Amino acid sequence: MAALDAVPVERITARARQARPGRAALAVIGGILFCVGWVVAKTFRVAWLAVVWCAFAVAEGWQSARKDERRSRGPGRAG
Repeated sequence: MAALDAVPVERITARARQARPGRAALAVIGGILFCVGWVVAKTFRVAWLAVVWCAFAVAEGWQSARKDERRSRGPGRAG
C-alpha cells in the first residue's frame, strides 16, 4: 500500500470537482471531430485515386466499344 500513499488523492479530487460537464463534453466532441478530419485527410488521397481510376476505366471501355463499332460497320458504310 506504500505505492498508493504516494498518489495525491486530495489534489485529484479537488481537480475532479472543478471539472465542468459542458467543457468535458465539448472536449470529447472536439476530439471526435478532429479524429474524423484526420481520417478523412488520410483516406482522401486513396478515395480520389479510386474515383479517378474508375472514371478512366469507363473512358477506356467507351473508346474500346467505339472502335469495335467502327470496325463492324466496314470502310464503305456511312455512320
